[in-house]
Amino acid sequence: MPNPFNQQVIEEFRAHHGQVGGMFEGARLILLTTTGSRTGTPHTTPLGYLPDGDGTILVIASAGGSPRHPDWYRNVLANPRVTVESGAFTYEADAVVLDGEERDRAFARAVESDPGWAEYQAKTDRTIPVVALREVPAAGPPNINAGSMGEAIKVVHDVFRRELAVIKKELLAGNGTVTLGAQLRVNCLALCQGLHNHHTGEDTMLFPFLADRHPELAPTLARLGEEHERIADLVGQLRQAVTSPENAGTGAVLAEVERLTAELEAHLDYEEQQLIPVLDAASAAG
Repeated sequence: MPNPFNQQVIEEFRAHHGQVGGMFEGARLILLTTTGSRTGTPHTTPLGYLPDGDGTILVIASAGGSPRHPDWYRNVLANPRVTVESGAFTYEADAVVLDGEERDRAFARAVESDPGWAEYQAKTDRTIPVVALREVPAAGPPNINAGSMGEAIKVVHDVFRRELAVIKKELLAGNGTVTLGAQLRVNCLALCQGLHNHHTGEDTMLFPFLADRHPELAPTLARLGEEHERIADLVGQLRQAVTSPENAGTGAVLAEVERLTAELEAHLDYEEQQLIPVLDAASAAG
């Protein structure tokens, strides 16, 4: 069993779809379930993570600078197939320990975003490992941690709300003058890709499904489709701001994040108001 502190975090995480309070409030957090290297039993650990794009996230085996690797790290060395809970989704992943320059670049990105990682490394003689968790493509639809289609929309939307809030906080810490760091660029680009994937899924699957069964929703779905196009334009402008060598500071990117946040919040609120009652009614009838 996890220690009492971790168990409390795990229970709160699962009860609130990834939202927790206390020292982890507002942090990027996952639950990582590994297979015990000696016992063969599952062990779940709350961990902070760094986005890395393409369905990959990074976790760091710091153990607070302990001289000993954490248990979860020793587990993935023996059994690299793991389960990741992100709050919205649960999925299988392969844990790959980074080495050499790849590890060093990833750790440097982590230190750039949070100097605490460097403090942990300074406390121990071991080289703190960085582990990539690479999502294993699922055979079917994603496993969303929700009891109905309506709840699933809200859960996924809240992920984007939280990530935008975290990115905005990171940008504000730079006061518009601090150089836009490598990890912060990755965070922004991962958000852009996630929004693109989500809206593509709605345009190609959810909206046609609803249009076929609820023709009265045609004006609503048309409006949502138009809003997707406007948001796609804003996402493109955010990508450009993040990748442009002219935007060395955080100010230009913050402006684009604020524009995207305003448009996206209005869109998500409208979609939830219009679609969740219909989807929940369908779930109740089914």
